[in-house]
Amino acid sequence: MNDIRRTILWVIFGFSIVLLWDQWQIHNGRPATFFPSPTAAVAKPVAPAEQTPVSAQNPEVPQARQLATTGVDGGVAAIQAAAQAVSSLPRERVTVSTDVLKLTFDTEGGSLVRSEFLRHHESHDVQTPVVLFDESKDRVYLSQTGLIGGADLPTHKTVMKLVSSERELRDGADTLKVQFESPVSGGVQLLKTYTLQRGSYAVDVKHEVRNVGQESVTPQVYLQLVRDGNKIPGGSSFYSTFTGPAVYTEAKKYHKVDFGDIEKGKADFDKESTNGYVAMVQHYFASAWLLADGVQREIFVRKVSNNLYAVGMIAPLQALAPGATRVLDARLFVGPQEEKQLEALAPGLELVKDYGWLTILAKPLYWLLDKLHDLLHNWGWSIVALVVLLKIAFYWLNAKAYASMAKMKAIAPRITEMRDRLKDKPQQMQQEMMRIYRDEKVNPLGGCLPIMIQIPVFIALYWVLLSSVEMRNAPWILWIKDLSTQDPYYILPLLMTLTTMLQTALNPAPPDPMQAKLMWIMPLVFSVMFFFFPAGLVLYWVTNNVLSIAQQWVINKRMGVPPQFNLPKFR
Repeated sequence: MNDIRRTILWVIFGFSIVLLWDQWQIHNGRPATFFPSPTAAVAKPVAPAEQTPVSAQNPEVPQARQLATTGVDGGVAAIQAAAQAVSSLPRERVTVSTDVLKLTFDTEGGSLVRSEFLRHHESHDVQTPVVLFDESKDRVYLSQTGLIGGADLPTHKTVMKLVSSERELRDGADTLKVQFESPVSGGVQLLKTYTLQRGSYAVDVKHEVRNVGQESVTPQVYLQLVRDGNKIPGGSSFYSTFTGPAVYTEAKKYHKVDFGDIEKGKADFDKESTNGYVAMVQHYFASAWLLADGVQREIFVRKVSNNLYAVGMIAPLQALAPGATRVLDARLFVGPQEEKQLEALAPGLELVKDYGWLTILAKPLYWLLDKLHDLLHNWGWSIVALVVLLKIAFYWLNAKAYASMAKMKAIAPRITEMRDRLKDKPQQMQQEMMRIYRDEKVNPLGGCLPIMIQIPVFIALYWVLLSSVEMRNAPWILWIKDLSTQDPYYILPLLMTLTTMLQTALNPAPPDPMQAKLMWIMPLVFSVMFFFFPAGLVLYWVTNNVLSIAQQWVINKRMGVPPQFNLPKFR
């Protein structure tokens, strides 16, 4: 039964890994690895010049914009039509910076077309800031706003005038403002003001709509994030993270929207709400449009053009009589997925840092990891300390498991002798085996349950380490300069493989030669993946292995079972 127990355990472990990996691929918007289904081909990236038609006059624009009053589909049609009206006025770009952000605005629409994170670099040895928003031949990722709901209202294609802007946050100042003013269009003028704050990745955006015409108007403000559907550079083939739109409302909570579902028209999300946000998410970084709770908004996700997608909200304003002014305040987040900052900005915004289906376990684990970092000031040692605390918390469960294994190891010679003696009498062999277990008070499956209980905790910790932006460029010791990338010299993966083999050697060898081979081959196969995993994840597994070996060794000695290395026989 000992060899049967181990075989069952390895089969469960192996099949769980296969299913978890397959679901992880699907969960993050990639084709399944082991059970693939047909998917649409990804279109080629679009050059910025191809994003919108260049016709300045489009007779269908006013009619299309009027559709905005009929609901979100009409509003989306209005935005698409509005994008075709291109101004002939000259454009310019203005770059401003705070202590954490460097932003570039385009006077066409007063849109945000580039963002750089001054405290986050591409790598530990290349001090180039991470770029999220961008408009180049390789990437299109923009933030756009404008008005719909009437003829020829200012949109994200309207060239605006830069009214005022300080280019850099001054010493002693806490805010920096950038203000754009549109020409009068359709009897309406739009004044757009961005307010950046020291130490913050959230930008306050005020839309001030003035009716300078002779007739009443009822405009709507749209806020959208537009990006291409390309994979982010530097991704791994051995693990995947989600890239694409996300929508949050109190009713339906957090929903990721796959680019493929947008293509097929199968995107599932709340289309109307008085709360929540829309976002574009990728590994470690995100952008999101936020409105105050209670503000009615229509939510849309759409395909803009070839390989270009948008997620956004449309907020109606009350009717503006001639000479009246209405204001809509919004907030644009563009930055790293730092959990504490996200929680402070809006309910549910921290969910863009995706822990998967074990969020309920992952959040307290991250909290504990963060507290350990406050004490140790090193993320690598914080990971080691967290694993130590988890091993302490599960000490008695592990002790029971290892005690059961030790008992099984102690009676292994009797089981082997009995199997050899009764190999031609299988029924009598099973009866004799059960008698030995009963007399020695051994449960052959006693080591399984304590281990199975801990698996969700360690999977949750895996996602915490994979998702936390704090691991980027975070050093540990000596050769480990970045816990979010693989070990450059593969020292940790080699230690992972060696400790896994040592754990296997400490267990009694199964009598069946084929099972004995599997007991060695399967850990080696799974260890291969760790050569391509981030160093922080491998450090966590190595620490866990070392502590498990130490505990197993102590328990075996305490129970009078001397440690013995059962080396493989592949003859």
